[in-house]
Amino acid sequence: MATVSSSSPASAWPNDSTSASDSDSTVPSHHRDPVDDTESLDSFSSMSLNSSEEVTHNSDSNIQTPNSTPPPPSLLHLSFNQDHACFAVGTDRGFRILNCDPFREIFRRDFDRGGGVAVVEMLFRCNILALVGGGPDPQYPPNKVMIWDDHQSRCIGELSFRSDVRSVRLRRDRIIVVLEQKIFVYNFADLKLMHQIETIANPKGLCAVSQGAGSMVLVCPGLQKGQVRIEHYASKRTKFVMAHDSRIASFALTQDGNLLATASSKGTLVRVFNTVDGTLRQEVRRGADRAEIYSLAFSSNAQWLAVSSDKGTVHVFGLKGNSVAQVKDTPRIASELTRSSSSPSSSLSLFKGVLPKYFSSEWSVAQFRLVEGTQYIVAFGHQKNTVVILGMDGSFYRCQYDPVNGGEMSQLEYHNCLKPPSVF
Repeated sequence: MATVSSSSPASAWPNDSTSASDSDSTVPSHHRDPVDDTESLDSFSSMSLNSSEEVTHNSDSNIQTPNSTPPPPSLLHLSFNQDHACFAVGTDRGFRILNCDPFREIFRRDFDRGGGVAVVEMLFRCNILALVGGGPDPQYPPNKVMIWDDHQSRCIGELSFRSDVRSVRLRRDRIIVVLEQKIFVYNFADLKLMHQIETIANPKGLCAVSQGAGSMVLVCPGLQKGQVRIEHYASKRTKFVMAHDSRIASFALTQDGNLLATASSKGTLVRVFNTVDGTLRQEVRRGADRAEIYSLAFSSNAQWLAVSSDKGTVHVFGLKGNSVAQVKDTPRIASELTRSSSSPSSSLSLFKGVLPKYFSSEWSVAQFRLVEGTQYIVAFGHQKNTVVILGMDGSFYRCQYDPVNGGEMSQLEYHNCLKPPSVF
């Protein structure tokens, strides 16, 4: 049996060999969706772990010498690690791992042949990564998840599927693989298939998992438009929440899995739910016009929520403890606004009691304006009241917001992660 140490992030994958079965006995009955064996085998093809030889034809890597000056690579992927201390970059040549604070490149791996990596999933600061090939010349087949051990600078295992992998999520005890309409959950210690979930079409590979020491909470799209599915593995409960009328565009979990933020394809409202009972805790407004939400992120203390969109603005919202009361009090606030403004000459008096919800929405506390047209993802920094913003153009911003006065954030740093390491 192959094992992965979860007690030390720096530990390497043991040099054992194993093979995991996708038989029915590995899927707990209370978690299995009604999928027959034939369909399961069609999506999940094979899984193997190898330590004595490379598992794919393009698994050799090469670190460029200081004298080589190739043109900048094309960026295919950006993602933060679980505690937002690092981030991973996938390019058409390989991948890179960078530190957020201070900003610096930790290492890069550029491959001799092919090289396109469309997914790079970190496991905190562990040497184990999950890679998926992509781009015009993929390093690995896009239907495989490659387990990379950077201590050995090579792949030591793979998960193979019948369709392309959309995303991967890692915990110290689980590997979650997201396909277009199915999600597979594996035990990290012995690579057994623990759970499979059917979803509505999920081309973005939307999936979020809690990272706390307790039992895992997993969130994914449901089987209906606008629906999210919440899996509580400790209590063996599944909760479905109709979060929006239109399709889900993005969502995020707090580290402990207690709160869920969701946004729809309209991109005007962001809603925060309690994952235990599915109740709406708070609703905030990004804007009045439609927008594509690229990312949502909670602060580590769950007091703030950051949102990035195609409008080129990153918003930070305050999350309050008694949020349910705030949502319920929205009509009262609107009514008070009407009463305070009502007079024979006040046009607001004409709308008393019927003011649109827009006028009493909760708006962002702080904003940072970026160039429109570039996809950005956001997370909260480890420095107090800071956010880190990553752009698909290679940009890295660290900004600070004023939690009391709000307004425009101040830019503290700017870098480009696609530059050669000598300039960092």
